[in-house]
Amino acid sequence: MPSIETLIMILLPTLVVGGVAYYFFKTHTDFLKEIQYNDNLKALKKEALPVRIQAYERLTLFLERINPGSLLQRVKPTGDNKFDYENLLVATIEQEFEHNLVQQIYVSDKCWQAIRASKNATISLIRQSTMSEKITDSQKLREYILTELLEKESPSMTGLAFLKNEAKQLW
Repeated sequence: MPSIETLIMILLPTLVVGGVAYYFFKTHTDFLKEIQYNDNLKALKKEALPVRIQAYERLTLFLERINPGSLLQRVKPTGDNKFDYENLLVATIEQEFEHNLVQQIYVSDKCWQAIRASKNATISLIRQSTMSEKITDSQKLREYILTELLEKESPSMTGLAFLKNEAKQLW
């Protein structure tokens, strides 16, 4: 019967070779997994890019449609009451926003916040304009909002600048 020392001398090189082989095999397997993960990630990004670009296009269209200049051209007052017209404008903006809610999953959180801020600022601009005592009817409300825009940049243009900047980062 071999002694313990002989068994240790036989088993020690076997364990060392086995440990080294395991280490190299595990390293190689992990490397192959990483390559496969990166290939899958590249394929996913390649497929997702057109969808993201489409989301940026739709959000651009949304911001253009809620721009008070184009909004007031599209949405005509149905009567003389300025509050009815205000409600119609706000409802139109909210409807446009709800139509594009799903786009938020394709843009960054900061971008989506900028889009929402543009929407809310546009609504706020309309509501503040309606509160002016100089405004007596819906036609004067339209004129007042348009003259306000001539003096400063519309909220949707600020959101559009943010959106364009983020879209440039895709390239």
